[in-house]
Amino acid sequence: MPYFTDKQTVLEDIFSRYPQTEQGRRSALMPLLREVQNALGYVPEAQMEEISTLIGTTATEVKSVMSFYSTYHTIPTGKWHIQVCATLSCALAGSDALWDDLTETLETVPGEVTPDKLFSVQKVECLGSCGTAPMLQVSDIGYAECVTRKKLHTLLEHLKNGGEFVPDTRVPVFMQGGQQLDALENEVGGRTADLEPLPMPG
Repeated sequence: MPYFTDKQTVLEDIFSRYPQTEQGRRSALMPLLREVQNALGYVPEAQMEEISTLIGTTATEVKSVMSFYSTYHTIPTGKWHIQVCATLSCALAGSDALWDDLTETLETVPGEVTPDKLFSVQKVECLGSCGTAPMLQVSDIGYAECVTRKKLHTLLEHLKNGGEFVPDTRVPVFMQGGQQLDALENEVGGRTADLEPLPMPG
């Protein structure tokens, strides 16, 4: 069943943020993907097709955009989706050993969800916190930074026992009305309207 059939108000809100042009409709791709993933935990094939029709593009293009961002998932994930940064800074700081420890402890691999539905794992490219390597991201909430083996196991036990993830740094996700928001829709940073225009050369 199409996801957006009974969500016309949601569609109107998303499309209202962009110019009413062909390119403007295509600009709504990422918020539409986010809407589906927030509700379902991932973006199924049927919803990729649905979104492509809504914005006037192809499902192949939608998949291409999704493949560029590690935050979009094409398969179901656990309640806590743990993404370990594997690029150079984190690798030099021990992310490979962290990854091995994580997958062995949870007895899972990418593409699987633990039997209790709590965890899934993914190795990703740079998450933009090289100065706090090794680090990982939990779902779309935020980062755990300078992660040691002890810190990892403390975090896993906390989440297994029903605790909530308290990030060292929250992940900014999208702009709304010129204001950057995090995954919990808390305002972060300044508004784009408050920025001074760049001086023109000459």
